[in-house]
Amino acid sequence: MHISRYEEQIEPELTKWQLKMQKRPNFIDRTSKKVQDKINDIIPDKVHQVITGTIKQMVRGVLTGAEYTTTQSTPGASLEEIETAVRRKIDFYKKAGAAEGGITGAGGFWLALAEFPILIGIKIKLLFEIAALYGRPVNDYRERLFILHIFQLTFSSQKGRQQVFSQMIRWDERSRELPDDIHQFNWKTFQQEYRDYIDLAKMAQLIPGIGAAVGVIVNYRLLDQLGKNAMNAYRMRWFEERMPGGERTLLSPTTR
Repeated sequence: MHISRYEEQIEPELTKWQLKMQKRPNFIDRTSKKVQDKINDIIPDKVHQVITGTIKQMVRGVLTGAEYTTTQSTPGASLEEIETAVRRKIDFYKKAGAAEGGITGAGGFWLALAEFPILIGIKIKLLFEIAALYGRPVNDYRERLFILHIFQLTFSSQKGRQQVFSQMIRWDERSRELPDDIHQFNWKTFQQEYRDYIDLAKMAQLIPGIGAAVGVIVNYRLLDQLGKNAMNAYRMRWFEERMPGGERTLLSPTTR
């Protein structure tokens, strides 16, 4: 199938992203995980319970809820037109998240803790908006599950990222093997796995004394990274669907 000049231009970026998602954990990755474990030990148990409960409700809400309304895609739009709209949407959410993080970060520990579910909601809303712009039927729970994979991909250790990414390759084929009944999906295991790799920066924001300093920057950075991962994840599916076997852009999970 003929590909556009824009598609040719973004292929190297997609390939670079795929390699990044599949690389082996390096020394910095391993060190970051150790630092994260120490921060987790500092956070009180009650805070951990709130965070785990929030993640649990987020996963359940994404898979079953109808509250995530989205803008509609333009039928027949080119990938370039789609991604122009996607970039605008990401920019809007980055600014909104940064503003929200600055307000709550200045409010101290308990306000930062209260912000945690709000920011998760902003992240998920952004992913729904992006999915819809790419023309994905977000009412289908399999598409919602893909959204959760993007979420987990962004906020995992490198080892966890490798595992999640391998599940996202050729998603349309894999999703056909999922049960028709959403209640058969093991969402409890999913939220537990995410909980093990919760984002280091947001945990640091909950520590008294430094939350105000990181609120704006952290939220902006997290939403920027989330948006980039979402764009490349949907680009991967775009090319998979338009090229026989997807060989042109898809890399083996063992590629390094």
